[in-house]
Amino acid sequence: MIPLILATDASRVISLMIQDHSVVLDVPGTTNDQHNLSHHGLAEAKINELRLVETAIVEAFGELLDSLHQGVEGSGSLLDSTAVLFGSNLGNANAHISYDLPILVAGGGFSHGMHFDAGGTANAPLSNLFVTLLQSMQVDTESFGQSTGTLTWN
Repeated sequence: MIPLILATDASRVISLMIQDHSVVLDVPGTTNDQHNLSHHGLAEAKINELRLVETAIVEAFGELLDSLHQGVEGSGSLLDSTAVLFGSNLGNANAHISYDLPILVAGGGFSHGMHFDAGGTANAPLSNLFVTLLQSMQVDTESFGQSTGTLTWN
């Protein structure tokens, strides 16, 4: 549905939450909700089940990117003109650690295909990435939330 929404210009901003508490995703081999699994307490069975859930989610994300890449907009693809942010609010959900977040940025004309460390133990605020994304969409802003600037990579 997302590629259709973008292709028809019905919206230019879409937010999607993949899981919620107490929702067991339809993933073969799983019986627990992702939130419960993320607090695995290092139990191997829960970690293995979480791996199945997270693999399915990342595969679905890849399918979305493929669909956007196949969609045409102007002289390029929908993916060329769409910045897609995918990630989590926790770097380690088991311990509720809110740094070293797993964040992926795709499309939007950004340089891709690399790992970028936004500062190690002195991580840049995630809102710096939001400023960069907003500016890439020609939104005239210098800050967002607790940002301290922009986040750049190459």
